Amino acid sequence: MDPNAPRPKRDPEAVKRLERVQRRVVSVLIMTTIAHLTAGMILAAVLDVGGGNTASKIGLCIIGSLFWNCGVAAVRALNRKKPLSLWHLTSLVPLAVGLWLAFTIS
Repeated sequence: MDPNAPRPKRDPEAVKRLERVQRRVVSVLIMTTIAHLTAGMILAAVLDVGGGNTASKIGLCIIGSLFWNCGVAAVRALNRKKPLSLWHLTSLVPLAVGLWLAFTIS
């Protein structure tokens, strides 16, 4: 660091753009992680981890759907929006697919 050559001041617009990109990257990472966690729960239901118990298959699919809901809420909160929205209805897709796979494949 040279005391005779101080750093230039940051442009506020550049800082806002950088923060927006950072939020988008973290949002993608959150949803990728949650998608894998949800898929793991559905896979556990399909592979019959609960020992053939119907309630355990349904429970694992519901837990996966709840994880998806938590991810949606986290991304919305991170992007400074209301955590509750119609995007939570997207959790019905992995729930329906998981239940269909769990009861047709096994």
